[in-house]
Amino acid sequence: MHDGSFQPVLRFMVCSDIHYQDEDSVERERMKQALALAYREADADETYKGLDALYVVGDFATSGTETQMRAFKKTLDEGVRPGTEVVLTLSSHEFKGSSDEEGGLKRFAEIFQMPPDDHRVIKGFHFISLTTTRGTHFSDEKVAFAANELKKARADAPKKPIFFFQHPHVTDTVCGSINWGEDELYATLMDYPQIIDYSGHSHAPINDPRSIHQKHFTSLGTGSMSYFELDEFDKIYGTVPPDAHACAQFLITEADADGNVRIYPYDVLTGRQFPCTWIIDRPWDPSGFRYTDDRYKTTVKPLFASGAAAVCDEITADGFRVTFPQATFEGGPVDDYVIRVLEEDTGLIVRSAAIFSGYYLYTPPETLSQRFEGLESGRAYRVSITAGSFWKTHSDPLETAVATL
Repeated sequence: MHDGSFQPVLRFMVCSDIHYQDEDSVERERMKQALALAYREADADETYKGLDALYVVGDFATSGTETQMRAFKKTLDEGVRPGTEVVLTLSSHEFKGSSDEEGGLKRFAEIFQMPPDDHRVIKGFHFISLTTTRGTHFSDEKVAFAANELKKARADAPKKPIFFFQHPHVTDTVCGSINWGEDELYATLMDYPQIIDYSGHSHAPINDPRSIHQKHFTSLGTGSMSYFELDEFDKIYGTVPPDAHACAQFLITEADADGNVRIYPYDVLTGRQFPCTWIIDRPWDPSGFRYTDDRYKTTVKPLFASGAAAVCDEITADGFRVTFPQATFEGGPVDDYVIRVLEEDTGLIVRSAAIFSGYYLYTPPETLSQRFEGLESGRAYRVSITAGSFWKTHSDPLETAVATL
C-alpha cells in the first residue's frame, strides 16, 4: 500500500454495485472476500492498522427485497469488525427502479437501522452520503441537504478533504459518467474543491486511469462486485465486454494528519492491489490536481513491441481470424484496438472492428483475436491494427496480409 513517507491516520473501504440476489450467488462470496482483503491490508500496515469505515455506495441489492437486504446485513455482521463504521446509500436497484422507493426505504430502516442520508465525522474527517430519489436522481430537498452539510464540514475543517458519497456518477467526470451520470449535484459540489466524491452505477473498472477525475473537485468510480460495463459505444459487443463477470473491485482510501490522501484500487479475484495509487495532496487546492483533462493533451502513443506480428489463420472462402499481441502505453495497458480489413489492390476498407484490450482484468490476455466474415472469395486483403490509449492517442498500425480461399 503506502510507502514509509506517508503515515495514515484514517483508512476506509468503498465499494458499490454488489447486486445481492434472493438466491445465493457469487457476489455474496466476493463481498466476503473483499472485506477480508481490506482487513488483511490494514493488518499488514506497520504504523496504522485501523479500517475505520466501510462505505457501500448503492446497488448492494439487485431489487431491494427483504431477502437481499437481510443477506447483505448478514455478510456485514459476520465480516465487519468492531471499530469499523458502516454506512450504506440506496439507489435504483434497492428501489426496484423507481417503483418502490417508499418500500425500499422502509425495509432499509428496519434491517440496517441507519438513515439513508448521513453526515458524520470519523477521525476528524467529514463524511457525507446521500441516497437518490426517483431512481437515480436527487430532489431539491436532497440537494439542499448536501449544500447545508457541506457548508458545515468546510467551516469545521476548511483544509481537510470532505469525503462525499452517492450512487450515480456526477455527469462528465469519471469514465462511465456520460451514460450513467446525473448532474443535479454538480452546481453544489463544485463550490468545494476539497470534496473527494465516490460514486458507482456504471460498473466501469476502477483500474481505468479515467476512474479518477479532477476539475472542480475530485471524483472516483467505485467499480462493481458483479460485472463490468464500459462507457464506450463503438465496440463490436456493445458496452459489456468479454469476461465481464470476472469483476470484483473496491477502493481503500487513506488520509494523513495534514489531509493528504492516497487511494488504492483492489482486485478481489486475485487478492491484490492494482499497480497504481492515486495521490491527492492538498485536495482543497485545485492548482495541484494531477488527474485533470490535461491528460488528454499528451502526444505519447501506444507501442507494439519490436518484432510484433499479427497472424491470420482459420482462413475460409469468405473470412479469417487475426491474432495479435497486446501493445503497451507507457509501460501499462492500452484501452482498445481498431482492426480494419482493406482490399489489397484498392486500399478500400471493407470491414472494421473495435475491441477492448481486456485491461479491466488484473492480468489481461497477452494476445487478442478477431474473426472477420462475409468477404469475397479468392481475394487479397491487408489487415491493419491500431492500439488506442485512454487519452485518445494511437499507435502506428501493425499490419499483415491475408487472402481468402
